[in-house]
Amino acid sequence: MVDADESRSLNGLKVLVVDDSKTIRRTAETLLTKEGCEVYTAVDGFDALSKVADHHPDIIFVDIMMPRLDGYQTCALIKHNKVFRSTPVIMLSSKDGLFDRARGRIVGSEQYLTKPFTRDELLSAIGAHVKS
Repeated sequence: MVDADESRSLNGLKVLVVDDSKTIRRTAETLLTKEGCEVYTAVDGFDALSKVADHHPDIIFVDIMMPRLDGYQTCALIKHNKVFRSTPVIMLSSKDGLFDRARGRIVGSEQYLTKPFTRDELLSAIGAHVKS
């Protein structure tokens, strides 16, 4: 369970959620907005890269399977940019495979969440990787 002090520290935290599923984007946006986060969403990797540049998010959640630019490519591009290299990237996937987790680590992601995720999983990922 998240205590009141932890949830207060999320006020104003900028979170980017990148997923081609409208349901996943809406779910994450609703959960995180209730916690006081400023949530931005993107439908694919290209959309995400422009949002990262525009909003400088504190943490990024990226779906692996997306059209045009997948989550691995998106994460790698973010991590190769000097300005955004230290921004935590959490991979999202409906598959819970060892290979996917390893590939996520190789491109620089901090963590891997399996969809559908819970409110507590989202908040603990943020708590683990964002300094309040």
